[in-house]
Amino acid sequence: MIRILIILPQVDFDPTEVAVPWAVWNAAGYDVCFATQDGTPATCDPVTLTGAGLPVLARSLQAKPENVELYAQMVASVAFLTPVRWCDVITADFDAVHFPGGHAPGMRPYCESAEVQRIAREAFAADLPVSAICHGVLPLARSGVLKGRKTTALTRMMEGTAVALTRHKLGDHYRTYPQPVEVEVRSLLSSPDDFKTGPLLPRYGSAASPGVGFVVQDGNYVSARWPGDAYTLAHRILSLLGV
Repeated sequence: MIRILIILPQVDFDPTEVAVPWAVWNAAGYDVCFATQDGTPATCDPVTLTGAGLPVLARSLQAKPENVELYAQMVASVAFLTPVRWCDVITADFDAVHFPGGHAPGMRPYCESAEVQRIAREAFAADLPVSAICHGVLPLARSGVLKGRKTTALTRMMEGTAVALTRHKLGDHYRTYPQPVEVEVRSLLSSPDDFKTGPLLPRYGSAASPGVGFVVQDGNYVSARWPGDAYTLAHRILSLLGV
């Protein structure tokens, strides 16, 4: 059976960027496993999950109801409740690896982890299908595996809009680092032009329309920008795995 590993931040990950790929791959009959920093179940960003504290103009940042339902199914699964530790991951035991993103300072240990970067380097060295979305691109870029590759990630405009719409009520909740993700990722590529921002007006993929999101594929590496791209990313990994 094909095994896919999802590397989870211990806290503050985006629920859609994990639950949608999990649901797609689980429905395909794959064994989807999880890894967290300390080997206990992770916790998503509660603001994005529930919308609590979001200003009216920022309600679009809340996870869609159908994806909240997928998240509820995922967190009740045996696999989610029994993750391995990042440091115990044997990358060769898996056929693909997914690096999701999220929000808030709780993402920093994941983005800065030497173990997460080790897993990225090992997955790329083995030419496994690898997917990353939003802040999940940062540990890959920091590990050096994106040199010579094309990628996307959370764009400066998307991140700046989220911060601007929520700052007066939530402070810097949607600003993980002072420097936008796009700026740092561009600086770590062979050329800044290898970063692709995608359409100015993004479309939101769904189970009914999984192909409308934006992804960048470079060999076996697939990257995306935000939760609206999660279905497209998940199905692109299916195609790489032969489905």
